[in-house]
Amino acid sequence: MSAVLSHVLHWRRSERVDVDALLNLEQRLYSHPWSHANFVDSLAGGHWAWQAGLVAPGPALAVYWFAMPVLDELHLLNLAVHPDFWGQGLAQRGLEHLLDQAKGQDMMEVWLEVRESNRRAQALYVRNGFETIGRRRAYYPSGPLGSHDREDALLMRKNLRDDTR
Repeated sequence: MSAVLSHVLHWRRSERVDVDALLNLEQRLYSHPWSHANFVDSLAGGHWAWQAGLVAPGPALAVYWFAMPVLDELHLLNLAVHPDFWGQGLAQRGLEHLLDQAKGQDMMEVWLEVRESNRRAQALYVRNGFETIGRRRAYYPSGPLGSHDREDALLMRKNLRDDTR
């Protein structure tokens, strides 16, 4: 078992006071990160927002996710892992936490978009029962900031009604 998997994650809801830490990590991870306003608006809009740190020793922010509930569906907006812990199972644990929260709130499905080029994330979602059901053309910005380059997104869905995990 890897060192991270043997550690305990401490999950808690993200709050307005966490935005600067979330933004700092987001900017390290993505070429086109969420803005400060995106985080603030998501929290103010009642989106589900959770984050976890490793119980000592470890960073206060190791993984986070944001999702938008719509009736009996949940739409994953953002799932991110601190780069020091890539490949050590934290994305899996973050997704499991999201799915547990969705089931606990009687959600029927979870939806998400993923960059067509992000094969690692796609593999994670497929391992967890998500199916590709469509494509959103030119959904994500892909070139340098200010360019008009775009990348397709794969639309994926997981049915929670038949989930045995």
